Amino acid sequence: MDAVTYPEDRVVEFIVQNVIPLRIPFNDPLATEFNVKWTPTLVTLDPQGKEHHRTVGFLNAEELIASLLLGIGKTRFETEKFQDAIASLDKIVTSYPKSGFAPEAIFLRGVAQFKSTHDPKPLRALYEKLVAEYPGSEWTGRAYPYRLIG
Repeated sequence: MDAVTYPEDRVVEFIVQNVIPLRIPFNDPLATEFNVKWTPTLVTLDPQGKEHHRTVGFLNAEELIASLLLGIGKTRFETEKFQDAIASLDKIVTSYPKSGFAPEAIFLRGVAQFKSTHDPKPLRALYEKLVAEYPGSEWTGRAYPYRLIG
């Protein structure tokens, strides 16, 4: 990704504005600590060093940004900052709808909406959106029970 993805202006701008990047050599003890077995491996951590998201392998610019946004969204979701999570996940859905990360973003956005309001309607809505736009996604299958919500 050094030669293709990382140098792209939009990638550089996103990273500078949104994350603190840290490159670890493959033989570094942190690579062992975080169970890095292949490169590139991108790990999204919270400020306490807890992992919330991981991708392995080459990503083009759009997929890289969507993956980083998902990592940010998952970190916010898992630390119960639901409105911030929704904002990050919305960026994937609106700016990168063809990304392989979009279905998971839709799923988590709906769950975050439910958890922040206790209204089950977003769960049904996420299922309907996934069925309409990503019928073959594993996330559509995971949302299948939500079809029963009235």
